[in-house]
Amino acid sequence: MADELTLEAVREQVAELLYEDPSELTDDEDLIDWGLDSVRIMTLVEQWRKQGVQITFADLAERPTLADWWKVIEPKLG
Repeated sequence: MADELTLEAVREQVAELLYEDPSELTDDEDLIDWGLDSVRIMTLVEQWRKQGVQITFADLAERPTLADWWKVIEPKLG
């Protein structure tokens, strides 16, 4: 199931949590500046764990951009 996760899917899930249009979020913007908080990050971690991606809160909180998240997530797929 993890192979269904793409950078665009990640962008869409983050945008949904922030009540933003996915096209507004660029790969290199700091998502904390967009209002992403620890509760929302944990929501994403749990969603992705259910999809089989072994990721931690720290993996995401340390580097809160879509580009950096994808660098962490992509190798864990499949």
